[in-house]
Amino acid sequence: MATYKDSGVDIDAGEELIRRIKKPVRSTFNSNVLADIGMFGSFYRAQFKGVRHPVLVSSVDGVGTKLKIAVMMNRHNTVGQDLVNHCVNDILVCGAKPLYFLDYYATGKLSPDTAEQVILGFVKACKENGCALVGGETAEMPGMYGQEDYDIAGTIVGVVDEKKILNGKKVRRGDVLIALPSTGLHTNGFSLARRVLLDKFELDKHRDELGTTLGDALLAVHRSYFRTIYPLLQSAQSKYIHALSHITGGGIEGNTYRVVPRGLKLAVDWNAWKRPQLFQLIQDAGTVPEEDMRRTFNLGLGLIVLADPRGADKLFDILKKKKEKPIIIGEVIKE
Repeated sequence: MATYKDSGVDIDAGEELIRRIKKPVRSTFNSNVLADIGMFGSFYRAQFKGVRHPVLVSSVDGVGTKLKIAVMMNRHNTVGQDLVNHCVNDILVCGAKPLYFLDYYATGKLSPDTAEQVILGFVKACKENGCALVGGETAEMPGMYGQEDYDIAGTIVGVVDEKKILNGKKVRRGDVLIALPSTGLHTNGFSLARRVLLDKFELDKHRDELGTTLGDALLAVHRSYFRTIYPLLQSAQSKYIHALSHITGGGIEGNTYRVVPRGLKLAVDWNAWKRPQLFQLIQDAGTVPEEDMRRTFNLGLGLIVLADPRGADKLFDILKKKKEKPIIIGEVIKE
């Protein structure tokens, strides 16, 4: 006789996980959430106060092989934050405010302890970004993943007034590139970072040039720019923000070119900022070509504001007052 549990799927573990996370997940709900977790679908009331012509903006993403570092360090409370913040930033640069988030968690053998930590990360970031965690899926798939391995993905839905959509159409020659710092690698470039670092360095050993352990530096949470940028998009200064770029896989140029119209190009001053030591450690350890560094990593910059030169100084000063460390890294020029 063979049972589902004999084949590697433990329904009891799944039920235990749901019991643990129900209360924290509910803490992200607002008055627009109409159903508890556990239903076949999630219900969100489509009422958007102050938005005259609402457009829904959605995005889906994952965390990539940063999860390998989390598993190696047995630290799972930050990768959920990485995922939510990454998704929030992706719709933020379209001008959108996040409404709700759904997650997918897949593993070889479900550990309620590990999964709970990951999901509590979702909860923390959803609350920080003002969005509801309205549902998700947990899949136990022995044979597909190793027993300790897991993967996560997330879908976010936000809203923007149609007249406030940012899609690059306003970008002009002369626009100033104002960059905001990242918190490390964020969620991109980890396959290369792991390849060049893990054979040479220990994750749990303190490194003076990093000011922390290598593992801590690699697991630094992918920051959200929502609290800094969204108020600007709702202010009188929004007229000076022609576009925004979230720096993920593809690097500074690869991502920013998504919002640069044909006939224009970026003139980036690669010496305008000092790269965090983690990127230098990666480049030196693997003798990584400069071109690969630029295409793979954010190099210490996580978001770019393409600003009208008439208001760039004003935006720069506002960002400084918000305790940011903005850097002017170039401009948009004629191709």
